[in-house]
Amino acid sequence: MRAKIARFLEQAWVKNGIIAVIIFNAIILGFETSETVMARAGGLIVALDMLCLAVFVLEIGLKLVAYGRRFFASGWNLFDFAIVAIALVPAGQGLSVLRALRILRVLRVVSATPRLRRVVEGLFSALPSMGSVFLLTTLVFYIGAVMATKLFGAAFPDWFGTLGRSAYSLFQIMTLESWSMGIVRPVMEVYPHAWAFFVPFILVTTFVVVNLVVGLIVNSMQDAHHQEDNERTDVYRDEVLGRLAAIEAKLDARDEKRD
Repeated sequence: MRAKIARFLEQAWVKNGIIAVIIFNAIILGFETSETVMARAGGLIVALDMLCLAVFVLEIGLKLVAYGRRFFASGWNLFDFAIVAIALVPAGQGLSVLRALRILRVLRVVSATPRLRRVVEGLFSALPSMGSVFLLTTLVFYIGAVMATKLFGAAFPDWFGTLGRSAYSLFQIMTLESWSMGIVRPVMEVYPHAWAFFVPFILVTTFVVVNLVVGLIVNSMQDAHHQEDNERTDVYRDEVLGRLAAIEAKLDARDEKRD
């Protein structure tokens, strides 16, 4: 029984059907934010949302029956289980915020799509390497925030009056959002040589550190892609070897009959 259910869940049309339900449910949840749509077809929208949730619950139930304890050995299964469980939390009693998290069901398209899974796995595999980059960024920001507070805090207390404000202003500068006309040029009107602080900071954080993070993520995704290709090659090689062994066995059997 379990094997039949597992084979059913592994069929392509079942997986594609689940992806279609996820996308349809995302559209339904978007309609729920429209007062006009809810006023005209609120009952139908809610009913369709409950139907989608019932499909997800049925899928999780079938997986639990088919895989048993092995279901909880997969991180993606736990991810799906947590998202569906959040959707089942009743509204009211201070838990209405959790009901808003129903939109997280859209993230199930990640677990249902192998290519998106590869992207997420590549991102997570890059996290250990990114730890060193984040530590470096933290040190740069701390040093920059202390210097900015000392240098510009007296004249610009709203931007650099405290360590926290300086760190936030430097973060805005790192993102290049209104950094020149909004912050740096006004500061340079009071401190003409302030560019000697801000330009190196932008070069280090925006053009070096951020690109290091991007490079690490790209390398991790490439490694995940190569690993998947190698696994496919190994499977194909095993299939070819198995077929050759079967052919060789048939030939040996024919030779024995002739003898």
